[in-house]
Order: sequence, then structure tokens, then C-alpha cells
Amino acid sequence: MTAIFDSDAGRSQVISLLQDLVSIESINPLVPGGKEGEGRVAEYLSQLYRQSGIACELQWVAEGRPNVIATLPGQDASRSIAFEAHMDTVTVQGMTIPPFEPKIEGNLLYGRGSCDTKGGLAGMVSALLALRARGIQPKATVHVAATMDEEVGFTGVKHLVDSGFRADAAVVAEPTEMKVVRAHKGAARWQITARGKAAHSSKPHLGINAIDKMADFLVALRAELIPELSRRSHLLVGSPTLNPGIIAGGAQINQVPDTCTLYLDRRLIPGENPASARQEVEALLERMRERDIFFNAALEPSLLEDYALETPEDARIVQSALEACRLVTGEGEIAGVPYGTDASKFSRAGIPSVVFGPGSINMAHGAVEYVEIDQALAAAEVYAQIMLAF
Repeated sequence: MTAIFDSDAGRSQVISLLQDLVSIESINPLVPGGKEGEGRVAEYLSQLYRQSGIACELQWVAEGRPNVIATLPGQDASRSIAFEAHMDTVTVQGMTIPPFEPKIEGNLLYGRGSCDTKGGLAGMVSALLALRARGIQPKATVHVAATMDEEVGFTGVKHLVDSGFRADAAVVAEPTEMKVVRAHKGAARWQITARGKAAHSSKPHLGINAIDKMADFLVALRAELIPELSRRSHLLVGSPTLNPGIIAGGAQINQVPDTCTLYLDRRLIPGENPASARQEVEALLERMRERDIFFNAALEPSLLEDYALETPEDARIVQSALEACRLVTGEGEIAGVPYGTDASKFSRAGIPSVVFGPGSINMAHGAVEYVEIDQALAAAEVYAQIMLAF
């Protein structure tokens, strides 16, 4: 193996780039505390590429919020591989450490986004810069895409594939604890509105309590649908889940509430799809109507539909990633994860994909977020080795 980050200077550049990225606030504008979004990270990366002589394209998705796609031509122009990481982070509300001060303590680098997923982004960018600086031309053309809006709606990667972007494989950065993830869950999210009849709370029998009706539905979910989901399972990601996340109803305490709203999050395993999952909830609602003539609840248009990922174990990108891991760390492990990523959007566009990166999802979105520096450095080397070998 020809190591790319085999010097103190090379490793320092990875850490310095990660610190720069963490210090730039890029909270998604659609979450609490979000303002400008990813624009300043995009500007930082585009300047870095220009200074290094790497071709770079800004793909504007929303005002002030672009994707950044850098390209290093390969020996075979007909082949290409994409490396993708998102630039946005979740809110910093509730954090107990300074979110944008990338402090290093021992082997840990702290700050919002350090784990999810600027550690992976720094590794991908550093690998591309290092190949360019050494004058190494990879076998296939390498694209590094830094995308916007992963944390809310996957808008950036959807725009990228809808624009016609294609590659022969993709590696998506997320905190996977340095495991090669070839399968993850999808998600469907819905709003259900129950309607009743308002009345004075001193005579509740004159009304129809929408909160009561929604409570009946929640009991039915727990008794009828969720047990059915638990009987299904996937080798790598486990069973599908259904979680009531938000409930709200009523206008004032002395009134029988005539509306109640429930928001559901349904996680899909490979082989399921958002439409069939929706039909199961619709069927339960219909059974509720048959049992109770006063039950009036409707499933609103979907808030989110996102498919699961399942890339065959013998796919070239899976084996390439495993081999690179073994070269760099001495071991390689295939895994599945319960959360969604941008990888499923590449997969749906016909691009075989894996998810790989430093850090643990347990550190993402939390009051204290950090990434292990050793993992961040090893991930950068793994990305570089995949770029060289694919």
C-alpha cells in the first residue's frame, strides 16, 4: 500500500481542515437556530479547491445554499466514483460545550458537526487534495460532492442526482465507527388529523373528543400494527419501527377538543417501500372507523418518503471499501444502520453505494459532540485508498 497520509504534515492538514469546518457555523436553516445554512462552508471549500488547482462546480439548490462538486480526472474517463458528505448540521440548542470552537483534548476533537459529518467531509476533501498535490492520477475519475440539507429533507443529494449526475459507485460519509455500511433503513413520515365535535367541558357528552379518538388510535397502533412490524426483520438493520413523535389537540381547557393531530415516523427496512407502509396505517384507520362510527381521522399527504438502502455484498464498491479498510486498519467489517443517509438516493439513481466514516452516531446531535482523531485520520487514508484502487 502506498500511504497517502504517511507524514506528520499530512495528518496535520486533515486535522486543521476538520477544525476549520467545525468552526464555520452551518446549522440547517430549517431547524431551531439555523440562519444562513451551508453557504460559508461551500465558499471555504470552493476557495480551497481553486487554490489547489482542482476543478470545482457550485450547484445552487436554494438561495445561498449550494452543493459543491470537485472533480479529479482519472486515467479512464469512462469510469467515475463519487464521494459525498453533507455540510449542514443540526441545531446547537441544548449543547453543553462551545459548538464552534473545535477544541482538542487527547484523541478527541469537539464541536457541532465534528462527528456528523464534518469528520468524514474533511477526510474526503483531504484525500482529494493530497492526490492532486502528489500529482497522482487515479484510475477512475473522482468526484467529491459536499451537499446541503441532509439533516431535514435530503434536498442537496436529490438535486444532485436529478441534475443528471452519475457515477459507477458512491461512498457516503456518516459516522459508522469505521464499518462499511451496505444497508440502512428508510423513513416515511405522516400527519394524522382526528376530528370531533366541540362542546362545553361541563357537558362533554354533547361533543366528540378528538383527543380521546386519537388515544384510541394510539392504543390500536400499539396492539395491532407495531407487533406485526416486530415480526419482520432484516439481517443487518433489524425490524421496522413506528414512533409517534408529536401530538397536539384542543384549544382551551374548558372545551371538548374538536381536532387532534399526530405525527408518525415509520422506519422502513430493505424490501419495504413508503407506499406499502402508508397502506398499513390506512388499513388500521379503516378498521377503527368500522369499529366506531364516531371515529373520524385521516392520513394527510406524506411529509417524507425515503427508501432504504441495500447494496449487494459482492458489489465492487463494497469489496473496494472493505479492502481499503483492511489495508489501513488491519480489519474490515460490513454493517447495517437504523438511520437514513444520502446513500439511498444514489442507490435509487442506479449508483451502487456504501456509507463509511469516522465517529459514532451516538455522538451525533447530542449536547456534547466529538470525533476520535485517530478515526478521522484513518478514514482519510481509507478514502484515499478507495480513490486509488477503484
